[in-house]
Parts: sequence; structure tokens; C-alpha cells
Amino acid sequence: MDIFFQQIINGLVLGSMYALVALGYTMVYGIINLINFAHGEVLMVGALTSWTVVTFLADSGLPGWALLLIALPCAIFVCSALNFTIEKLAYRPLRNAPRLAPLITAMGMSLLLQTLAMILWKPNPKPFPLLLPTDPIDLGGAVISVTQLLILVTTGVILAALLWLVNKTKLGRAMRATAENPRVASLMGVRPDMVISATFIIGAALAAIAGMMWALNYGTVQHSMGFLPGLKAFTAAVMGGIGNLTGAMVGGILLGLIEAIGAGYLGELTGGVLGSHYADIFAFIALILVLTLRPSGLLGERVADRA
Repeated sequence: MDIFFQQIINGLVLGSMYALVALGYTMVYGIINLINFAHGEVLMVGALTSWTVVTFLADSGLPGWALLLIALPCAIFVCSALNFTIEKLAYRPLRNAPRLAPLITAMGMSLLLQTLAMILWKPNPKPFPLLLPTDPIDLGGAVISVTQLLILVTTGVILAALLWLVNKTKLGRAMRATAENPRVASLMGVRPDMVISATFIIGAALAAIAGMMWALNYGTVQHSMGFLPGLKAFTAAVMGGIGNLTGAMVGGILLGLIEAIGAGYLGELTGGVLGSHYADIFAFIALILVLTLRPSGLLGERVADRA
């Protein structure tokens, strides 16, 4: 039973990071119907930027939490500027093009960012410094680290703030109006280009936070680290209902739980044939089952009500 509770904690932590990245996918898709396959690489840039800042200030004598507070805004700024530039140069000229063109462009941008990161930061994996205490917190058999607890709390706060932003603020109303009908929204005083750019910036900030969380939790960064988390987060967004913010959160948490519980019991269930390193298959099996039984996702796609 202790193993089960431990895997639940691990799944919640992993799912929290998936959820943050999935929100970036689903926000962009909800407004301009584009799958930004370069989003996982934005996570990678955030992690490598935070690593650069932390290692640069390693000899400054600052405590770990202070380095964390300095590195995070730097990562958010770099990722936001990067995503803004990608949207402006790569996606905006193709906004009215056939859907295949932006999709191929997004895949090409993903490969381009990986290559540039490999050139800039070199291809070898880099250890991420320990910034927070490593003593585990006992939860009655299961344990949780300070880093994992911080990930859970930060994710909960961010998700609540994002829902408030989308549902209660002027920018949120503009985002919902642009998603429903950009032309009519522009007649009402909304600037769709500004709203779309803001959406990309918010998604990049979430990916940067997730990237630093990933680096803190797993202790290593490299140029290819964003591909699999990006693919899993896209899977979570589709599973929950692409374009649906709540669906992205639910899909991310559920995917993390499925993967963690599967990793904990996979070897036992298969008699040792499959180890925990095959846990990725559970995520995609779950996606196939969900889309087979409910093609629009668990909570349904966001569908605007048009007059």
C-alpha cells in the first residue's frame, strides 16, 4: 500500500508538470486552431536558461531559494520572447493558409530550436544544481521532497490564477471573443493579433515554469529534453479535450497518475518482462482508449457558440 501512495504522489507531481505544458497547447489551439509542436522545445529553453543563470551565480553565495527566484523570471522572459518571435515570424504569415502549412512549420520550428539549443548549450546532459533541501517529508509510509511539494503548490496556484485570468479579466474576455469569432471581436474593439501574441506569451511562461520544475525534479537538462514532455502534454490536452482549459488540467494529472502507477506495477504485472522504463506505453494506450470511447476527450473540446 505504501508503494501505491508513493506512486500517487509521484503521479501528481508528474501530472502537474504535464498540465502546465498542456495548458499552453490548449490555449493556442482554442484561439487559432494551431497545434504548436515547438511548445516542448520552449520548455527545454526554459530549463536550459534557468540552468545557465543558476550556474553563473553558483559562486555568489546566494541561497538556493534566492537562485531559484532569480532564475525563474529570466527563464520566463527568454521563453516569452522566444514564443512571441515564433508566433510573429513563423505562424502569423500562415494564419489563413491551409492547416497543413502551419503544422509542418511547427514541426520544423521544433527541430530548429533543438538544433540551436544543441549548438548553444552543447549536446551533453548537464546536472542541475540542488537548490532546495533534499530531506524527504514522511507522509506515513510515502515520502515527498520539498521540490515535489513546491511543484504541487506552485501548479495549484498557477492553474487557479489562469482560470481567473481567462474567466474574470478583460484580457480573458478578449481571448474568449477572439476564439469565438476574430472578425466580430475586432469590430467590438478587440485586437486579435495582440490577443494571440498574449496567448503565446502566457503559454511560454507556463512552459518555462514547467521546464524549471522538470530540471529541479530530475536534476538534469539537455537540448532534447523537451520532446517527450511536449508529446505527453499534447497527449494530455487531447485526452482532456483540446481547447478546454479544465480538460488540459484533468488530462495532465490523469496522465501523470496513469504513468506513475503503471511504472510502479508494470514489472510485477508482466512477470518482469517489462520494466518501469516501458511506462510510456500506458500514456498512449490511455489516449487510444479515451479517443475510441470519447473522441472529443474526457471533458469535450471547446466549441464556440456562434450566432
